[in-house]
Amino acid sequence: MAGAVLASGLIVLQGCAFAPGGHVDYRTEAAPIDDLVDVEPITFGLVRALQRDGIDPDEVGRVSESLRGAIGAYDYRIGKGDVLSIIVYDHPELTIPAGSERSAAESGNIVHSDGSIFYPYIGRIDALGLTVAEVRDIITRGLEPYVAMPQVEVRVAEFNSQKVNVTGAVAEPGPMPIRNVPLTVLDAINLAGGPTEEANWHEVILTREGEEIRLSLHDMLNNGRLSQNRLLRHGDLLHVRDNANQKVYVMGEVRDARSLPMGGSRLTLTDALSEAGGINEGSASASGIFVIRRASPESDKLATVYQLDARNATALMLGTEFELQPTDVIYVTTTPLGRWNRVIRQLLPTVSSLYQTTRMGSELDGFRE
Repeated sequence: MAGAVLASGLIVLQGCAFAPGGHVDYRTEAAPIDDLVDVEPITFGLVRALQRDGIDPDEVGRVSESLRGAIGAYDYRIGKGDVLSIIVYDHPELTIPAGSERSAAESGNIVHSDGSIFYPYIGRIDALGLTVAEVRDIITRGLEPYVAMPQVEVRVAEFNSQKVNVTGAVAEPGPMPIRNVPLTVLDAINLAGGPTEEANWHEVILTREGEEIRLSLHDMLNNGRLSQNRLLRHGDLLHVRDNANQKVYVMGEVRDARSLPMGGSRLTLTDALSEAGGINEGSASASGIFVIRRASPESDKLATVYQLDARNATALMLGTEFELQPTDVIYVTTTPLGRWNRVIRQLLPTVSSLYQTTRMGSELDGFRE
């Protein structure tokens, strides 16, 4: 798709159809260029419109109501393999019956494969799916015939039953246990050491029950769109993709045509041109700086071509505000004089050879005379 966009952009540039309504003859299939692309001049109004596009000011920095409700109602549910630490105050024989030298995790009560634990005087307790408060109430009621006013505390010493997997371009990928504190997407990425330099901040994939949910770490952290943050559940897979295919391409009359990776920081048109060594002032057209951006899948257009006319030096300031998107193609066209100079450079070796041959022939004729 990126190649098709680039080819379409080059047709636009070569055909000089820079204004909406221009037409290019494709020879094989004549089609008006505005049927395939939208052409927009980069103006202050356009830059502001693109910056506001899709951003609801009321949602910036605000956690979604669904996440707020899920966190407020969150209570860890005990699962198979968890280890419970049960304390009965003033009754050490019921607290650590195996000896005080062992840790709570080592001496605790393991939730067996059938979801049960065994406790003295009470016997088998079905703990699967219960909260620690519910288990505490069961034990308190069960000890009342044997202990006067039992004071019981229950907590999870080891969280072994539920986990999510964080993979991809993070510092420490791997399984991550779900604990009694709610775990969100941002929490999980931070606990995994954060994204690496190769991480694609624009595409984080949350896979839940076979469904893929695409999230943007860049939007959450740089644009304040915290509504994308989700509460993670047991079995979730969180994958941070790398930025191998998340680049912008700078081509044409620049000193160092190259591709630039899109990291977590903001990348503008001016940034990209600077990274490419700037434009070739002797051959580049100041009015021919174009950004070719592929259209969204639901659009009937192939691409949008944004044009920056930098003949006015103040227009260069717009380049510092025009934010690029992954797979954007920046193309700087050449001036008519530049095209003439290229032709001359191609002809110069032939002309020089003819000149040298003619000169040698003249010298030989003079020597014979």
